[in-house]
Amino acid sequence: MLQVRNLECGYGRIPVLRKVDLTVGNESVGLFGPNGAGKTTLINAIMGLVRPRAGTIVVEGRDLTALKTYQIARAGIALVPQERELFPGMSVADNLELGAIYIPHAKDAIDRQLEAVLGQFPILRERYRQLAGTLSGGQQRMVAIGRALMANPRLLILDEPSLGLQPSIVAEVFDKLAQLKTTVSILVTEQNVRESLRAVDRGYVLENGAVALEDSAAGLSNNPHVIRSYLGI
Repeated sequence: MLQVRNLECGYGRIPVLRKVDLTVGNESVGLFGPNGAGKTTLINAIMGLVRPRAGTIVVEGRDLTALKTYQIARAGIALVPQERELFPGMSVADNLELGAIYIPHAKDAIDRQLEAVLGQFPILRERYRQLAGTLSGGQQRMVAIGRALMANPRLLILDEPSLGLQPSIVAEVFDKLAQLKTTVSILVTEQNVRESLRAVDRGYVLENGAVALEDSAAGLSNNPHVIRSYLGI
């Protein structure tokens, strides 16, 4: 699915990522690390928001490294950003439909995909005509994930989905991600390592712009460095 090879990125003269290798197959993969490690920069590079200085980003054999963001979205990658980026004055229905309307292969199947999303998130069916800005933080996160799924992506990327959510809602979000990984490949960046490891198959630990560890979810859960630095044990 996704292959990132020898990726180097930065802002101006400041380097951020150093020779990063990462792969995502038909699975769910977590990307962990402290603030400033380069997690969001890596996501932005995949989405074409930051231009790599070196390396390649390939999805299903297609090199996306030099493509624009809208082209990457049409190639089958959907992003759920940290801040949700909803249109608060528009209804849940309108926010969801915007996820598909500019993606040709998704626009043609918008009704079917909408029904699938509402099946995944029943609360959105209840709030369908409600303004997105009046929803709780957890419900808004569901809308953001649902909007990304409306694009019928091959790869779903989530950047810090637990950010700003209360613990009970965080658990619900990761339960949903554990269910979704059976239908779409997932890459999720997250600082809540404990919850994330319940929902992913494998994970990478990014530190100082480079991959410090790569292992299965079980392996990372039992790794002394991960336990000490990220699990608070």
